[in-house]
Amino acid sequence: MKHISILALKDATITSIDSSYQILNRVNDFLRYQGRTPFYSVEIVGLEKNIQLDHGLYSIHVKHTISDIKKTDLIVIPLLCGDFAKALKTNEGYADWLISQYHNGAEIVSLCVGSFFLASTGLLKNKKCAIHWAARNDFQVMFPDVHLIDDTIITDESGIYTCGGGYSYLNLLLYVIEKHLGREMSVLASKMFEIDIERKSQNPFMIFMGQKKHGDKEVLSSQEWIENNPTETFTVDEICTKMAVGRRTFERRFKKCTGNSVAEYIQRVKVEYTKKQLESGRKTVNEIIYDVGYNNIDAFRKVFKKHTDLSPIDYRRKYSA
Repeated sequence: MKHISILALKDATITSIDSSYQILNRVNDFLRYQGRTPFYSVEIVGLEKNIQLDHGLYSIHVKHTISDIKKTDLIVIPLLCGDFAKALKTNEGYADWLISQYHNGAEIVSLCVGSFFLASTGLLKNKKCAIHWAARNDFQVMFPDVHLIDDTIITDESGIYTCGGGYSYLNLLLYVIEKHLGREMSVLASKMFEIDIERKSQNPFMIFMGQKKHGDKEVLSSQEWIENNPTETFTVDEICTKMAVGRRTFERRFKKCTGNSVAEYIQRVKVEYTKKQLESGRKTVNEIIYDVGYNNIDAFRKVFKKHTDLSPIDYRRKYSA
């Protein structure tokens, strides 16, 4: 039997704590129905017996504090809400215990932006991490030594599991259940809780927001100009001329500041504009593609699918009114 410690972090969301508790306990019920022994011993633990959550909106009473837990097998870090820097400071009392338990063999399951707290302990240094697309830029600024992953919602490295994107933590819990108890139990949990087990990527949900907390005035001006002209056709050289900077140096600065090359940034802005047109406009897909400056319809469809995992037609079916 694995002992699970779900951390009642201050300013965590009650839903992520309770969902983890309910799903893992329900798996024990499934095992009982099959005449098998329960696998998880699940409890919620905190720094104190009574913890305020979600800025005092909820309070939770726990049976044990972390000081009572000398050995645990798996630690669940819930989602945090609000000011991340403040939340890290508020919860720093958990850090030493978390680090000690990890080095003593405990696995760590970090739910979405709970990874801000995990990264603050240093345990994610030079490791892969998935994070919610809307928090990516802030996370990169705070933890530049963590390797952020874009193309999947789940990472699994050295006994640490992370996920990106709101309620995708439900998929992460299914993933962990599958590792512990096999595919059949994971599928059963998926069916019972009606969780789409095949969701693998954040791309269909992502809204592109360029990294702008960098202080480079020319790069920032070029970002704003690109974003304000999504239907214009221009080259990287034309942008460099407009900014009065040399191409080689500027491209290096742009990549360092934004995480994208200039050409990639232009692509992503045009894809984001196209998404909005597909959601609310009446033009055909081909008309929209021509509007954003592409003459090669197939080439743009490939670019669009690269960033959304959907064709323009499928995107319209999914998100239009």
